[in-house]
Amino acid sequence: MAQRWPARLWLVRHGQSAGNVACDLALRDELHRIALDGRDMDIPLSPLGRRQALALGEWFSRRPQQERPDVLLCSPYARALQTAQLFRDTGGTAGNDPICPDERLREKEFGILDGLTSPGIAAAFPDQAEFRRLLGKFYHRPPGGESWCDVILRLRSVLDTISLHYAERRVMIMCHQVVVLCLRYIIERLDEDAILNIDAEGNVGNCSITEYRFDPTAGRSGGLVLTRYNDPSPLSAEGEPRTEAPDPVVAARG
Repeated sequence: MAQRWPARLWLVRHGQSAGNVACDLALRDELHRIALDGRDMDIPLSPLGRRQALALGEWFSRRPQQERPDVLLCSPYARALQTAQLFRDTGGTAGNDPICPDERLREKEFGILDGLTSPGIAAAFPDQAEFRRLLGKFYHRPPGGESWCDVILRLRSVLDTISLHYAERRVMIMCHQVVVLCLRYIIERLDEDAILNIDAEGNVGNCSITEYRFDPTAGRSGGLVLTRYNDPSPLSAEGEPRTEAPDPVVAARG
């Protein structure tokens, strides 16, 4: 049976964004709303986030060609696209193929809760705060937004596309914290408790690496096996700090 998975798959959260910085300030000052103008999808990288993306690209550029991605998929949000562009421009990829934005890799949508901290949700939408408490973040869907299950549904089709078009390739996905976690849920066939326990251990670091390798002995026809999760060592090797702020939506790490 022909191999249907990439030989390697890397999941990378974007570099620190201006929204991450604003979110940290909102949490520090116990604000109800994060101080941001404009759309979430247009939020750029912070200066540190740009350095993190460059550092990741420089670290990969020194790897042998077979240790670098030759397919680069990306969320269309500005902070993820900028991370992918800086990564590629510093030689992080094995070739110069175009970056492939895919709207299915976008951040989880928070609807009416967008930009609120946990105290802000409790003050402005106490009914939603109670629904979230009762249902849990995996199933709670705020008005106009998505649950984790909704994100998982669109990501299943992303993996179908990858298996169809990029079998035996080396694929990197530049995306967002919830997307990294939901892809783990699908690839490793986890359940709600397992993925929420992983989430509770801490935020996915900016420009951290989660890596899978194809193992022909995994399952009946081979599969992807996790080799590292949330690994910041490339940043450390390049002298850049690890950051792990929540994305600029719902500072409770929805």
